[in-house]
Parts: sequence; structure tokens; C-alpha cells
Amino acid sequence: MTAIEATDARVAPSALRPVFLTLRFGLHVLVVGLTLFVVVRALLADAPTEVPVMILAVAFLAWYGTGVAAAHRHLPAWAQVAWLIALLGLWVALSALTPDAAYLAFPLFFLELHVLAAPIAVPLVVITFGLSVWGSASHLGFEVGSILGPLISSGVAIVIGLGYRAMSQETRDRQALILDLLATREELAAASREAGTLAERERLAREIHDTVAQGLSSIQMLLHAAERDIDDERTREKLRLARVTAADNLGETRRFIRELTPPSLDEQTLPAALRRLADAVNEQAEQSGARTRVTFRTSGTPMVLPMAADASLLRIAQGALANVLRHSDATRAELTLSYLGDEIALDIVDDGVGFDAAAAQRDEADGVRFGLRAMRQRTERQGGTIAVESAPGEGTAVSVRIPVVAP
Repeated sequence: MTAIEATDARVAPSALRPVFLTLRFGLHVLVVGLTLFVVVRALLADAPTEVPVMILAVAFLAWYGTGVAAAHRHLPAWAQVAWLIALLGLWVALSALTPDAAYLAFPLFFLELHVLAAPIAVPLVVITFGLSVWGSASHLGFEVGSILGPLISSGVAIVIGLGYRAMSQETRDRQALILDLLATREELAAASREAGTLAERERLAREIHDTVAQGLSSIQMLLHAAERDIDDERTREKLRLARVTAADNLGETRRFIRELTPPSLDEQTLPAALRRLADAVNEQAEQSGARTRVTFRTSGTPMVLPMAADASLLRIAQGALANVLRHSDATRAELTLSYLGDEIALDIVDDGVGFDAAAAQRDEADGVRFGLRAMRQRTERQGGTIAVESAPGEGTAVSVRIPVVAP
């Protein structure tokens, strides 16, 4: 396989691609033209070696064409070296029959410089130069032209070949830089979109807090005041039910606000935010009279995660603990964050009443269990997996696994 073919196949389209294509085509034309020149000269000389010269010339071109045809198959280095050695062998045999084969040394110089590494290619060019001088001298004797011509051509080939090698390497470096810049642009665009999404969530949370939440709080206080001023027991009971309903809806609204705006991360760490979340759930349970108590612990070596992964894990923990507080009637819940090297795990386990996991999965698919579906969607957006294990009377375990990607 010619190295110009191989190099051109590796270089991404660029402004220099026409240069590489021209050099490749020029090398092919040079090899074919000089080989035909050797054959024509042998036929015109009517020498007894014309038949062997023609056979070797055809074999030389056929073997060269084989390398060209295999250029895009990305053959291993040893196969390229074997192909070049066999081609040089055919050329040496041809040089033993006719001095005109010395002209083929010029394109061979380029092939050696492109197929092999420079520390090996340059000495081989010198050896090829010596063989070229030997081939000419064995037929015509030692002359200045038979030495000076190959010497100049080998020097020119070394300069051009090494220059081409440097140019192709620079092209590959530039292409790699361009790809890095494109990747960086995509990351910046993703970060911008994420920042816009977070900003919109915060805006919605503020609007809901300043309108719906404040309105429900006012309604609750007014109903409580009206309840004290009413003597009729039936009317008072209706006002009490309205006040309790407003209080429940206020709690739901505040939970929704928390979902939209996860707690800020102390020193940008997820464990601190989860610890605060566990404390907040315990305080909420105490105020509401629930018996649930949440404990939090971590394992492994903490690491900095992308903001999106932190936010997803925090919101998953919020949703899971909200379910524990509202539905499980649990006395104990454990929130565990584990750093496992190539992934991070979040586990929420409680000793509550549990539920039918298979039925819950069907409800989730039907859109009934929105909380579980939301947790699953957040996990999948981070490329992770979530497993929910539960049975009536046996508690519930939620396990989330997210692969670790450097921020």
C-alpha cells in the first residue's frame, strides 16, 4: 500500500486535501510512466533480456497496483513493510537486467519515506541509492552521471518526503483542533441550554411562590379566622375542612416549588445538599406528626459531578423521600450516596407498608404514578438506571445508578 494513499485516507477533508490528491496521482503516473519507459527501451534495444524485462515490469506494476487497491483497508504496519520489500525485490531484479530500471529509484525513494518512519526510511533511501548506482554501473560502468543523478534525486526525495510528512502531520493536528473546538462549542451550547432551563425553573418557582402559595396561605389564615367567629357547628366544620384542604394544597405547592428549585449545594457538593434534605424531611415529619425519621450516609471517595447529575440525584431523592413521608407510614428511612469509581449510586430504603411493584410499574406506564415516572426519566437523561423493589408489608427500596462523567 502506498503511504500517500494511506495518509490521504487518514486525513479529514481540508483545504490541503487537493494537494494530497495531486501528489498521490503524480506518484502513480510517475511509477507507471517510468515502468513503461523501461519496457519500451528494452523493446527498442531488441536485447535478449526483453522478455524477462517485460515479465518483471508487469509484475512490478501489478504488485504496485495491489498496494494501491489495498490502500483504504488500513493494513497493519508489517503488511505495508512486506509489500514495500517485495516491490524493492522486483526492482532489484529488474535493475540486474537493464540499466534503465535505475530511473524507478526516484518514486521508490518517496514510497520508502512515506511507508516507513523517518529513522528507518532515510537509511533505506541511501541503500536504494547504492543499489541504483550498482544497477547502472553493472551495465554501463561507473560514470559521473550514474552517480550524480541518483544522488540528486535521493536528496530531493528526502527533502520533499520529510516536508510532506510534516505537512500531513500539521493537517491532522489542525483537524484534531477543529474537532476539539466543535466539541467545546457543543458543550457550551448544552451548558447554555441547561442554564436557561434552570433559570426558567427558578422563575416559575418564584411566580408560584409569590402568587399561588401566598394566596393559599392567605386563604388558610382567613378561613381560620372565620372559623373562630362562627358559632354554627356545621358551618364551622365546613370552614375547617376548607382550611385543611387549603393547607394540604399549600404543602403540595411548596413541594412543587422545591422540585423546581433544588437546594443550593454547599461548596458545590452533593452530600451536603442531601444531608440538608434529610434534615428538612425530618423537620417536616415532626411538624406534621409523622413518625418517619430519615438518616443519611455516604461511602467511597467523594468527587465533583456535573451540575446536571447533581441536580438529577437531588431531585430524585426529594421525590423518593416525599413518597416515603406521604405514603409509606415508615418509621425509618435510609438515604445513602455511594461513590463507586465509575458510577455513583443513590439508595433510598424504608421500612414502610410497601406496595405491589408490578402494579406500580403498570401504573407508571399509564401515567398514573407520576413521581416514579419522573424519577425514571431523570435517571435515564443522565444515562443511568433505576430499580424499585417493594412488596406489601415489606418496605420499599429505590436504587439509582448513574455513570460518572467528568464535568
